[in-house]
Amino acid sequence: MHADQPVALVTGATGGMGREIVAELAATHRVIAVGRDTERLADLHERTGAETWQLDLTDTAAVEARVTELDRLDVLANVAAIARPLSVADATRDDWEAHFATDVTAPALLTRAALPLLRHAEGTVVFIGSGASTRPVPGSAVYTASKHALRGIADVLRIDEESHRVRVVTVSPGQTDTDMLRAMVPADAYTPERYISPRSIATAVRFVIDAPQDVHITDLPVRPRQEISRL
Repeated sequence: MHADQPVALVTGATGGMGREIVAELAATHRVIAVGRDTERLADLHERTGAETWQLDLTDTAAVEARVTELDRLDVLANVAAIARPLSVADATRDDWEAHFATDVTAPALLTRAALPLLRHAEGTVVFIGSGASTRPVPGSAVYTASKHALRGIADVLRIDEESHRVRVVTVSPGQTDTDMLRAMVPADAYTPERYISPRSIATAVRFVIDAPQDVHITDLPVRPRQEISRL
């Protein structure tokens, strides 16, 4: 590892997409993998060499304290999220607060803490959005709303950080073969061969990070090769 190696911080690193993004970036970056599952973080370190931070992203003070330890940051990939199939009729106040705390507030505050380093590096912020923000699924009002909000943050951040040459990208996957999707789809209806591989999402993240210096890829929808639904 070289002192001038770019640094990437990836949240949600113990989930399906996060693990693959860590593995992809580890080939060229010093990667800091952030997650809550100690055993999965240890396995990720063994497989990729990534540094690991065991953190709850909703603990703002703990997150900010770790970020202050860094002297460089080139890439921030906000991957962590929760998703439960909840309609407006079914969702409680606690459901709304839990989703927005993890899917919206936590990435916004982490990004705020990291901005001085990202500005210095003229770095890239990647938000993992969702196809649900443009192609909503029945019974998923809470998750859909949180991803709409996250996209709004990204769109305004992009404008606000333009003078600092910080690139802000929303990568919006469609149905992807992850534990999150398995928890939302009945087992007898789950067809993994029709869904996007998490590895493909990692490739998309690599694409936007490696974009030439004279371009800014702002939004990247990633859809299954054969559409599963058209609403």
